[in-house]
Amino acid sequence: MAGRPESPLDPSAGPAQRLAFELRKLRAEAGSPTYRAMAARTDHGASTLSQAAAGERLPTLPVVLAYVQACGGNPEEWEERWRQAAAEEAAEPRADEDAEPPYRGLARFEPDDAALFFGRDQLIDDLLHLTAHHRITAVVGASGSGKSSLLRAGLIPRLRTTDNADLRPAALRVITPGGHPLRDHEQRLVPKEGEEGDTWLVVDQMEELYTLCTDSEERTAFIDRLLTAAAPDSRLRVLIAVRADFFGHLAGHRPLADALREATLLVPPMNRGELREAVVKPAQAAGLIVERTLTARIIDEVDGEPGALPLMSHALLETWHRRKGRALTLTAYEAAGGVHGAIAQTAEDLYTHLTPDQASYARRILLRLITPGEGAQDTRRPAPREELETDSSPATAEVLERLAKTRLVTLDGHTVHLAHEALIAAWPRLRKWIDEDRDRLRLHRQLTDAAHTWQDLGREPGALYRGTRLAAAEESFPTTDADGDLTPLERDFLSSSSIARHREEAAAARATRRLRQFATTVSVLLILALTAGLIAWQQYRTSEQQRHQALTAQHIALSRQLSAQSAGLLDSNPDLASLLAVQAYRTSPTKEATASLFIAAALPLKRRLTGHSGFVGSVAFSPDGRTLATGGGDGKIRLWDAATGERRATLSGRTDAVVSMTFSPDGRTLATGSNDTARLWDVTTGRPRTTLTGHAKGVGSVAFSPDGRTLATGGWDGKSQLWDVATSKRRATLSGHTKGVESVAFSPDGRTLATGSGDKTVRLWDIATGRPRTILSGRTDAVWAVAFSPDGRTLATGGRDGKARLWDVTTGRPRTTLTGHTKDVWSVAFSPDGHTLATGGIDKAVRLWDVATGKRRATLTGHSDFVTSVAFSPDGRTLASGSDDTTVRLWDVATGRPRTTLTEHSAVVRSVAFSPDGRTLATASDDKTVRLWDVSLPNPASSIKKVCQAVQRSFTQSERSLYLADQPTSPVCRS
Repeated sequence: MAGRPESPLDPSAGPAQRLAFELRKLRAEAGSPTYRAMAARTDHGASTLSQAAAGERLPTLPVVLAYVQACGGNPEEWEERWRQAAAEEAAEPRADEDAEPPYRGLARFEPDDAALFFGRDQLIDDLLHLTAHHRITAVVGASGSGKSSLLRAGLIPRLRTTDNADLRPAALRVITPGGHPLRDHEQRLVPKEGEEGDTWLVVDQMEELYTLCTDSEERTAFIDRLLTAAAPDSRLRVLIAVRADFFGHLAGHRPLADALREATLLVPPMNRGELREAVVKPAQAAGLIVERTLTARIIDEVDGEPGALPLMSHALLETWHRRKGRALTLTAYEAAGGVHGAIAQTAEDLYTHLTPDQASYARRILLRLITPGEGAQDTRRPAPREELETDSSPATAEVLERLAKTRLVTLDGHTVHLAHEALIAAWPRLRKWIDEDRDRLRLHRQLTDAAHTWQDLGREPGALYRGTRLAAAEESFPTTDADGDLTPLERDFLSSSSIARHREEAAAARATRRLRQFATTVSVLLILALTAGLIAWQQYRTSEQQRHQALTAQHIALSRQLSAQSAGLLDSNPDLASLLAVQAYRTSPTKEATASLFIAAALPLKRRLTGHSGFVGSVAFSPDGRTLATGGGDGKIRLWDAATGERRATLSGRTDAVVSMTFSPDGRTLATGSNDTARLWDVTTGRPRTTLTGHAKGVGSVAFSPDGRTLATGGWDGKSQLWDVATSKRRATLSGHTKGVESVAFSPDGRTLATGSGDKTVRLWDIATGRPRTILSGRTDAVWAVAFSPDGRTLATGGRDGKARLWDVTTGRPRTTLTGHTKDVWSVAFSPDGHTLATGGIDKAVRLWDVATGKRRATLTGHSDFVTSVAFSPDGRTLASGSDDTTVRLWDVATGRPRTTLTEHSAVVRSVAFSPDGRTLATASDDKTVRLWDVSLPNPASSIKKVCQAVQRSFTQSERSLYLADQPTSPVCRS
């Protein structure tokens, strides 16, 4: 039996009718069962199921699922359809928009809203207690923590109804500082006359003192006026509300910081109980209810999140707009966007419904209401309405009204405010605008302030922009597109600044032309005068030069003559020769005079070390320069105190000649090579540490690695050995040479060992593996000496073929062949800076080479027999060479000239070595002695002093007549 026909439905009439239409269609597809039959298949009655398809209101989800079950539909599909319909219905605002909402959205609570202000009772009590004991107090909290609402809707109503006569105000005044706090509010800082009680001054948004006021003097004066309230008879109480990130600025004013030390109230986020009151009680006061699930959801999202109260209030306001009956539902809340999306959704809904022109005006208005932060958050700024109306278009007023209607801005008389700073952070589009134009916005705020200052000063030209400020403003606000961004006052200010600049530039150009003409005239006259003076001065200068040249030539000639006479008298009359050398140098410091002076003050032998019974073939200084080691043909090694020349120890225990020795880098161990084997000695005790056996013949060369952990020995058996210095155990045997190894050397980084051999080759070995890296071939005879450059990139070799070679260590290829020696090259040495190579050999000459180019820098001649050894001083300025001619010569590396010849040895000089400080030279000889020489560079002044102290007289009258006729009679040795 069929029931009564159902009323027709319009699926386009709304989500409820559309869902009902679809349910009826499902029932028809199931064979149109009666509602009684459907009810029998579910837990719901026939009338309930019938009502679900009536389209009068949206059914609940359980009823819809029961209906679908009875008709054999898919429950998951229909649950999704119901949720979509519910969301659409929740998103539709109610028609009764004239009703007063119980929530204030982004707007602050005002004193008249006290009946709707909940959740801050304890904080209000604390604030009343604090203000009762202090005349100046501060409320500090994060942006969005509710400071303004606490003061206006919490404290002020309590003060108006308080029973405490001391707190009952004679007047209540609320101000915000603005750009000119003292000028705009000076009258409100004066207590009300003729009334009992104190005048209460609430200074809200105290951060404006730093974001809007640019005059530091006015800022300080305003604070000082507030501080007058501290006096008990001032009849004024001050309550400050400031954002937490600006509280440090207040602390910079010491008197204010002292006043607030015990009078500051921090505004924390609401706890869960307080949040519940703030959500539920305003709705109850308006006769509404809030779903428990909605309350719980909001508390979970806001709890512990600072600055979220404006977001919560706006979300509740939008939920109220979407309420159904008396209930604020979770569905409506989600449709509004929730706590974190409601503001952005409201703003986007407004913005996307604006025309392109209106959207441009909205962007311009909102950016005018913001001050971009510098090291702090961006803040809102109030702006007079005329500042926002940059042109005569009515669109500005239309957009302002729409912004105010959606509560994104508030209109306070002629002043427009951004509803809350939370809008800056919550609306991504606005935040993007600010970030894109941040620098331009800062310039705009400065331009606005400057234009108002110019207006206040009666358009004083001195207040106009100039220089870089004007250039920056013109670049940011060009004339072609600045009309829409600038107010008429700002445009006048900028154009007046440009006109003033053009006038000043024109005036400067005229002044420059006059100065240029004057300068040209003066320049011509000056040139004429200078020309005449220059001609006269040039003539005088030429005459003086000629006279000076003649006098200099005379002095040089006399100096050379006296030097020659000094040299001739050295043997027969040394005192007179010394005086003549001094006089020669004082007359003119020629090279002949300098040489004579140094010869006259010849440095004596410092020490003569005796004790060896055979030739001394090797000497070595310890790294600290305090100990000298010597060894030779008598098979003994001696350690000497380098400072005193006293023998410290004799290291005996061998009979074969010592041919090579070296100290470890730490100076504790001495390694020696001899005709039979190699040994390690303890320098501290003078006792042998170990004998290194393994070579079949003698050891001709020894070398420590730079880190002192490895010793390399080169033997005449053609092998090199690597030894662990700590354990004295052999680490590796380097085989490959077919004749004796004459020389070994470690690279500065200690990774490579070079060995030179009589088999005409040089080999480079990898120390870590003991394997050969490369063979340097190409020589035609034995290799006597090898040496690495200080940077380790170049290897120098010398040998029997009379040539020295430079090799690239990385590639193993020859860089250059140094030709010039005619016989064996016995010794090679790099200067400390690596720029110069010294070579010496059988041809009696020492040669200096430029390492970079391979060219010969100098040939040092003077030895009359083989050059056996060469060594650079640590500073690289001096080269020492030892020879079979029994002499040691010191050379000036820079000039290639001899400094002096050391002639105390009576036989071949086999080895030379500088001390680490470069002041002492040790020489070893076949005359069985070692000599220590003081080779510190002399200077003429010290040499003259030395000569005069030794001679202790001046020229006699006859000597002066003979050698210094017609010369001044001043004493040669002056005190």
